[in-house]
Amino acid sequence: MKPGLADTLERIAKVIDSRRGGDPQTSYVARLLGPDEDAVLKKIGEEATETVLAAKGPDQLHLVRELADLWFHCLILLSRRGLGPGDVLAELHRREGISGIDEKAARKKR
Repeated sequence: MKPGLADTLERIAKVIDSRRGGDPQTSYVARLLGPDEDAVLKKIGEEATETVLAAKGPDQLHLVRELADLWFHCLILLSRRGLGPGDVLAELHRREGISGIDEKAARKKR
């Protein structure tokens, strides 16, 4: 990864947070941060499906673009819940070096 690219998630998250309480008529993000959480959940479902479909094809750029859409909408959901990309990165850091099988088994025990 190029230096500084990880900071992009934090910058985007700050822009998303700044849209809270904005005019939903002029801001797509403000609309998704509004009272109806189902709106962003539906978008995440749509983007996840589009990502899967893109992954079935040969076009790498199409896959990357669909994943960017999915990540963006996930950032909006995180913002709605008072979370940010650092929370997800911290969880990934916690899991680093742990077998996926072991990590999943540990979740079942909790």
